[in-house]
Amino acid sequence: MDALDCRLVNLLQDGIDITAQPYMAVAGQLGISEEQVVQRVGQLLDDGYLSRFGPMYDAEKMGGAFSLCAMQIPADELEKTAETVNAFDEVAHNYLREHALNMWFVIATEHADHLPVVLQQIEQKTGYPVYNMPKLEEYYIGLRFEAGATQ
Repeated sequence: MDALDCRLVNLLQDGIDITAQPYMAVAGQLGISEEQVVQRVGQLLDDGYLSRFGPMYDAEKMGGAFSLCAMQIPADELEKTAETVNAFDEVAHNYLREHALNMWFVIATEHADHLPVVLQQIEQKTGYPVYNMPKLEEYYIGLRFEAGATQ
């Protein structure tokens, strides 16, 4: 990462406006073109400096709900169970872990009262309990890069 990449990441972490051209203001602040912003974000993703990039919505502030969930699935049932769980529109980020609770995923619902319904439906369709682990507290890690930081 060069100093411009550091400034770019700092600006992106502050949030950008949702507009028809969201990178235009960022480009203006950095003194580069909008195309260069897009290219640099892509390169930061390709190089592994960023793992993902996109908007973050707070489902709870919009009347919905989300929760981290886990299941304990026998190895020979993982693929079939993952397909069943992933068939739910409310499920995202399904991944495996080396742990007794080996299948993890996030559920996001449009309405808060729909979350327990989805949990129950997943349990019924898979035959396995779903461990609901809602967020109790939120922490923000404000990673900032110092001006002049280089690779």
